Amino acid sequence: MHTHARKRATELTQKQLEQQRRKNAGLWLRELRERRGLSQREVADAVGVEVYTVISQLEHGRGVIPQDRSPMFAEVLGIEPREFERRLNVLIMNPRPH
Repeated sequence: MHTHARKRATELTQKQLEQQRRKNAGLWLRELRERRGLSQREVADAVGVEVYTVISQLEHGRGVIPQDRSPMFAEVLGIEPREFERRLNVLIMNPRPH
C-alpha cells in the first residue's frame, strides 16, 4: 500500500472511530431520557434548546452538548453533573463497538 493510501485509510478509520464514539454517547443519552419517561421535546424545553430535533441529533451521535448546558442535561436526565460528565467522557474516549 502506498504511503498516501495508507494515510487515507488511517484517517478514515479515525473518522469512523469518532463517529462510533459519538453514537455510543448518544445511545446512553437516549437510555437516560427514556428511563425518565421524557420526550425529546421535554428535554429540549428543560435545557433551553429551541428546536427539539437537536436532542435527536445528539442521540444519533451528531453534535455535542454545549459545555454550559451540561449541568442542565444532567439534572433533567437524573444524574449528578460530575458523573454525567465523567460517563460522557468515558464513552467518547473508550467506544464500544456495536
